[in-house]
Amino acid sequence: MWTLAAAGVAWYVASMASEVTYVTLADGRRQARQLPVVFKMLLPFAQNFFPLVRSNFLRSSVERAEKKLVQGGFEGLLSGEEFVALKVMLLWVLPELWLHDAVKRRHASIQKSLPFVLDLLTLSVEAGMDFISALQRNCKLRKLDALNEELLRMTKEIQLGRTRRDALREMAERVGQRDLRSVAFALIQADELGVSIGAMLRIQSDQLRSRRFDRAEKLAAEAPVKMLGPLMLCIFPAVFIILLGPVVTQALKGVF
Repeated sequence: MWTLAAAGVAWYVASMASEVTYVTLADGRRQARQLPVVFKMLLPFAQNFFPLVRSNFLRSSVERAEKKLVQGGFEGLLSGEEFVALKVMLLWVLPELWLHDAVKRRHASIQKSLPFVLDLLTLSVEAGMDFISALQRNCKLRKLDALNEELLRMTKEIQLGRTRRDALREMAERVGQRDLRSVAFALIQADELGVSIGAMLRIQSDQLRSRRFDRAEKLAAEAPVKMLGPLMLCIFPAVFIILLGPVVTQALKGVF
């Protein structure tokens, strides 16, 4: 019986590990999103905790989880109630760390892609294309990364009747990434004031490149400080052993 139980658990874990989970994008395509195996194993039991999760005590945690899941790209795959239920089952800390890391990685991907995308949009708009056509062309030609997913959703919302200002504002609030929010609100302001979109895109592109250069300088300045820890923990003890090892060996031979 113990052997059968262990085999059943092993089969369940293996099936959960091999299962591929997806989110549905704005154009109907499905994009793979990887959840931890322990999440997949415990999700069928999450509904048992919904009465607790839906209490007033945890309402703010559910709302905050919904927002973070959208920022991490898991909208439609994992609800806020399911996530808080997982936090209850796993003693709160592990799911929170996982989601924080997922949001951080997605924001880093958007931050990395944004200057290049702005350059493409600037060239397209200055060549005579309107902003929405330039966005659609960019989404069609570039690979499907985090930024492209958000731009694709924004263009679909505009096609369905939302104004460009509302779609840009919604994207900025939904994603929560600082550089993308800055670009979105700059474009909203340009639209309200009648400023050229091409000129505004070029200004934002230059600013983002300047920020990226500043971040690179900051990381380069922090490198010696970060190297100090491994230097103290690894290199100095090794040098100490190499230099004093023979002396200690001779002293021990003299004693024994």
